[in-house]
Amino acid sequence: MPKKRSGGGLSPTQQAAKFLGVSVLAGAVLAGIALPAVGALGLAAKGSVESFDELPATMKTPPLSQRTTILDADGGQIATVYSRDRTVVPLKDVSPYMQKAIVAIEDSRFYQHGAVDLKGVLRALNKNARSGEVAQGASTLTQQYVKNVFVEEAGDDPTKVAQATQQTIGRKIRELKYAIQVEEELGKKKILQNYLNITFFGQQAYGVEAAARRYFSKSAKDLNVQEAALLAGIVQSPSRYDPVNDEAEATKRRNTVLRRMAEVGDISRAQAAEAMKAPLGLKVSKPKNGCITATKGAGFFCDYVREVFLNDPVFGKTREKRAKVWNQGGLTIRTTMDPQAQNAAQRSIKDHVYKSDEVATAVSLVQPGTGKILAMGQSRPYGFGKNQTQINLSVDQSMGGGMGYQPGSTFKPIVAAAALEDGMPANKAYPSPYQMPYPSPVSACDGRTWQNSRTNPAKVENENESEVGPYDMREATAKSVNTYYVQMIGDIGICPVTTMAKKMGVERADGDKMPQVPSIALGTQEMSPLTMANAYATFASRGMYCTPVAIESISRRVGDSTKSLQVPKSTCSRAMSEKTADTINTLLRGVVEDGTGKKAGLGSRPSAGKTGTTDERYAAWFVGYTPNMAGAVWVGDPAHKRKMVGITIGGVPYDKVFGGEVPGPIWGDMMTGALEGKPVENFNTVHIPPGVDRNRGDGDDEGRDDGDEGDNGDDGFIGGLVGGNNSGGGDGGTFPTPSFSIPEGFFRGQGNGGNGGNGGNGNGGRG
Repeated sequence: MPKKRSGGGLSPTQQAAKFLGVSVLAGAVLAGIALPAVGALGLAAKGSVESFDELPATMKTPPLSQRTTILDADGGQIATVYSRDRTVVPLKDVSPYMQKAIVAIEDSRFYQHGAVDLKGVLRALNKNARSGEVAQGASTLTQQYVKNVFVEEAGDDPTKVAQATQQTIGRKIRELKYAIQVEEELGKKKILQNYLNITFFGQQAYGVEAAARRYFSKSAKDLNVQEAALLAGIVQSPSRYDPVNDEAEATKRRNTVLRRMAEVGDISRAQAAEAMKAPLGLKVSKPKNGCITATKGAGFFCDYVREVFLNDPVFGKTREKRAKVWNQGGLTIRTTMDPQAQNAAQRSIKDHVYKSDEVATAVSLVQPGTGKILAMGQSRPYGFGKNQTQINLSVDQSMGGGMGYQPGSTFKPIVAAAALEDGMPANKAYPSPYQMPYPSPVSACDGRTWQNSRTNPAKVENENESEVGPYDMREATAKSVNTYYVQMIGDIGICPVTTMAKKMGVERADGDKMPQVPSIALGTQEMSPLTMANAYATFASRGMYCTPVAIESISRRVGDSTKSLQVPKSTCSRAMSEKTADTINTLLRGVVEDGTGKKAGLGSRPSAGKTGTTDERYAAWFVGYTPNMAGAVWVGDPAHKRKMVGITIGGVPYDKVFGGEVPGPIWGDMMTGALEGKPVENFNTVHIPPGVDRNRGDGDDEGRDDGDEGDNGDDGFIGGLVGGNNSGGGDGGTFPTPSFSIPEGFFRGQGNGGNGGNGGNGNGGRG
């Protein structure tokens, strides 16, 4: 006698024996018509056999998509994100009322039939034939579960979802075959458990646990009979029977389920009648999903973690595969974010810049020697409302950021590092007049040469007419003297600078190549705060550059097991010699001790850094570091429209904004809090003898508005020209008005330098 499964299921032999007839009948039910003639039936059966045999023997069951939890470095929760809000629970944690309600309304003979229900098919066929339309379906709970698996596997791909739900005989045959397999392998209880966990209940809730919490703010194990009936009724059409948006329709459907439960003997008619009188009793919990729910102001860091996952090949060969893993969720991601540093950053931002200000600020903190991103924040919160944004102002465009911002004089230490590596002495002096033409010719990469115009040469000037050299490297760096650094790049050439920048991970935020023009010495190329923070971490780690990382570890829950995923590691490489880095550290200590960055000083804790202010004060920076932490602060209008002249920021009015005046104090307060309780470490410094044999004072900024006075001209008159559409996370704004006339051929170069050759137009400029 054929073996019969517990619970009334037929053996595989019995189910396979009747499969052909049932598959054809099911096709007829789907079409809503009577059975065709015998000849046609034979053809359909033949086709069914071939389709059946061609199907894979085993159904692939993808892991159910679940919530992903993002943690800080200490294990504290930052945010919960999910493609589908689902919490998988065992059947014992689902109310018995819920179990009975779903069976009663969806497949009341669930425990009496096998994978397919021949009686149900015939009943539906008869009803559909009488009505002339598909008035009743015949899918068993097992078949519905299989279909849901197909939908789950399709993910968010609309084409695949359509294929998984299309009303065709082929799809039905596939569904029927796998239903037989599932019945044999899992049994009734496990099928019911899986069905309740995979099914969509509307309102972004997948699975019964998420549904119970969404509609009633309770666990699935605590559902009473009328609550269970409501949820069971939603499954057939989540939009039509949505109790949040149509209480009357949902009530009718709930009562239909209650009557059916009474008909099959799950509850008494008296119980059903009493339950039908009860109100829906909704206690709706709004979906809380995504980085918008992040704590500690870490919404943008959370979003950066997601971008890392979707962009890094370590998580999958293609973006599609990576997105599939992310959407399936069930991940626990421990990040590098240091809660102390993050809290300090947010406090400092809040104290200095209001979210309603005309300009914004963005900050990033990085650990030297490891590349770990410790904090990331900005004054305009993560969101969709007024004074909110979803653009991460701290990162590159490819990682969810904007087009970047000109870093101004914060780029000058990179030029100095390139010069030192090229053999220039640390006490090198230049005449450094108040104003001068750009040096010409200037060598560039690949044997090319940049040429200034001979008839109307482009000029560079310092902030104040009193800034007249000669200056040596220490004083020129402390005072951010433009003409000094232009002469420096004129001597060493452009290529060593762009090469050094690349070694330090410094690239344009929009991904474009850095042009081969001498104005890059003045910070005219748009960068992101994270890029600049990590570049300065190279100085702090004595010349070792480490790629930034945001993820420490990831574990993934699949079924009842948990496994670890590989995560991207920081790659460290030597960007410059220790001697060069130590020399830069010595130079930049002077900036915070007696130069333009005094207001960013950390008292007794050794620190170094550089100020930067760009063309017409569209942006201001302070980038600095200690031996154990590096950070960048940018302040400006992301749309590059509001000049920071005659402006109020954080309730404080400013005639002009300088890098040392607004970003500097933000950096100082942030670093003070982030480093509290951390060891005080010292730099390795070098002795730099004076390069100018006369007393030039103590290098302070008296009479210079206490600002980054070498910076308005420094990126100013050239700032927005080389960089294309200007800086900004928004639409780039309008072109700044230069304070000089642009000589013809300035960008492309003129004369016969480089590879010019025809008509004297060389390959200087953009290269």
